Amino acid sequence: MWEIRIFVLILNQNKMYKTIDIDRNNLTLMGVKFSDLKTLESAANAIGTNMFEGFEPTKELIQLYVDWKTGIISETDFLANLYTIYGK
Repeated sequence: MWEIRIFVLILNQNKMYKTIDIDRNNLTLMGVKFSDLKTLESAANAIGTNMFEGFEPTKELIQLYVDWKTGIISETDFLANLYTIYGK
């Protein structure tokens, strides 16, 4: 299995970085399955970019996003789940 790791520099006082596991052969991002490589790469790029702003992705959030984008859940349910997760 060929695995790519995206290294993202998070600009904080410790100058830490966080990796995101991407498996292009199995089309997974942090263990969440995507339908095709283009969608996987698009999501990975968006997540990496947002990590510079402090976003910390989780498998749960990525799965929620995939479920919404593929029509498994509605936008209303997507937003309700986000509010439940973040309490806002």
